[in-house]
Amino acid sequence: MTNSRKTQRGLIEGRPALIVIDIQKSTFIDDSEVRSIDNMPGYRDRMLAARAAVDAAHDAGIPVIFIQEVHRPDLVDFGRELDGDEDIHCLDGEPGTEVAKEEMGFRDGDYLVPKRRYSAFFGTDLEILLRGLRVDTLLLCGGLTDVCVHYTFVDGHQSDYFCRVIEDCVAGSSLEAHEAALRAMEYLQTGARRSLPSVLGAMRQVPAGT
Repeated sequence: MTNSRKTQRGLIEGRPALIVIDIQKSTFIDDSEVRSIDNMPGYRDRMLAARAAVDAAHDAGIPVIFIQEVHRPDLVDFGRELDGDEDIHCLDGEPGTEVAKEEMGFRDGDYLVPKRRYSAFFGTDLEILLRGLRVDTLLLCGGLTDVCVHYTFVDGHQSDYFCRVIEDCVAGSSLEAHEAALRAMEYLQTGARRSLPSVLGAMRQVPAGT
């Protein structure tokens, strides 16, 4: 079935914000062959590619919001998260849990939102922040495509944001899971999947003071 009422939307509608999901130090300092969370091939390079989006957002005056997964060392806030394939990860105080500020070009004035669950909306103040910034479009990058990016996208979609995922700057637990998640997000919003060059071009067109 085809949606006959589908409207062609712009890449950026209204006010945008760049949401950098879980690009943390562990990606760059943990070279273990076996990791607590599986990463698809090329994961690190895709996270590094997100730096271009961060820099472009800064240049365009677009808010940059870094999301950080972090858990208490006594594991009390993991809930059901350890019932699946993932092992203990992102413990508060561990070097790998810190946001990769140097690699991502974090600046004073950027926002940091910690989370205990997969979605950046669940149990955080992200919604309050976005409303205060009067954001309409979420530009998503980071990892994992099939987990935290996907679930954040879904919650953003259900909260009526225009959601765009920069497909060159996300990576999943496996290539198959990554591709499936991108298709699932595109199903929810036509045009959700966007290339990094197209997003950079759209950022440059955002009027100053938007």
